[in-house]
Amino acid sequence: MLTEAQRKALLALARRAVESQVHGRALPGDGEPMTLPDASGVFVTIKRGGKLRGCLGTLASRGSLEDEVARCAADSASEDPRFPPVAADELPDLSLEISVLGPLERIDPAADAIELGRHGLVVERGARRGLLLPQVAVEWGWTREQFLQRTCGKAGLPEDAWRQGAPVYRFEAEVFGE
Repeated sequence: MLTEAQRKALLALARRAVESQVHGRALPGDGEPMTLPDASGVFVTIKRGGKLRGCLGTLASRGSLEDEVARCAADSASEDPRFPPVAADELPDLSLEISVLGPLERIDPAADAIELGRHGLVVERGARRGLLLPQVAVEWGWTREQFLQRTCGKAGLPEDAWRQGAPVYRFEAEVFGE
């Protein structure tokens, strides 16, 4: 979906956005616009020493892919409720990863419709929605059932909500990092 040059440009943009957020500057933008494909959403993951330091994204893009990468990178550095905002002295130790999401496809979770490492999941019921990226299940060594349970939990639903009729969607993502 993305060329190597596009991936590098998006990673550089995400890095500038994190640095701008940490230093209280305006987000980068209004430069030469990139020609990028459409995406269903994007997530930016920040790690420090290989451990999660922030990860936020969107399924409902508000703007271009590059605008969303910049916004999500800045939000990951400052708005992830699991972590305090990234400090300036942490910047040299951070690595960034971008997940560009493909379209959502509703599935029957009881069938073999989920391939760990290939598919991410979304579970929703009412106003609650949980999303886990494809790489999460592999990183944690989860089974397919654990992946479904954790996605339900992320939505604030009972872990078996997927068995009780909560809609489940899968998606693929192009994942790349520094």
